[in-house]
Amino acid sequence: MFTGIIEEVGTVQQVLTQQSVRTLVIAADKILEDMHVGDSISVNGACLTVIDFDEQSFSVQVIKGTENKTYLADVQRHTEVNLERAMSGNGRFGGHFVLGHVDDLGTIIKINESANSMIIKIQASKSLLNQMVKQGSITVDGTSLTIFDLHSDAFDIHLIPETRRSTILSNKKVGDKVHLESDVLFKYVENIFKQNKSNLTEEKLKAFGF
Repeated sequence: MFTGIIEEVGTVQQVLTQQSVRTLVIAADKILEDMHVGDSISVNGACLTVIDFDEQSFSVQVIKGTENKTYLADVQRHTEVNLERAMSGNGRFGGHFVLGHVDDLGTIIKINESANSMIIKIQASKSLLNQMVKQGSITVDGTSLTIFDLHSDAFDIHLIPETRRSTILSNKKVGDKVHLESDVLFKYVENIFKQNKSNLTEEKLKAFGF
């Protein structure tokens, strides 16, 4: 479980491929402080397991199933990545509940940038857009963000200066892919409606604040 609050930006030092397993060696600093083999680390929003580490870097493996749902198969040396350790039970919960399971790939189709703001329009699948609401939460490359606006085939995110400074999102370009994970609460709600085994109605959900 993660919060979507990026702790630091790491840099891929090595990419090793053996059979169908891809190993990324990532240089980092802050997240190495209390690291253990077997820890879960969010790398651009994908939950990966630490298999080795030293004082300068750590290693994670990307299996075929993860590659198929992410762009991690295309990550090369010197690529910067968003990093977050699994959520601690004794700290503040600053973002929203993030599982680290990438739902889909989005594509950046427009960027409006000024001195103090950056609005990015991301094209997404209809199924994922159906799990979004304006002013709701979305995870983009592991970063917890608010949905600024919704369109028929896309949504907008608004990056404040701090988010631009502390994540890789400010380096994105039109045409780039991004990892998307929708709010887990909407997945539960959607599943309830699909099962059709409850008297829960749309009106009741609105009354509860959904």
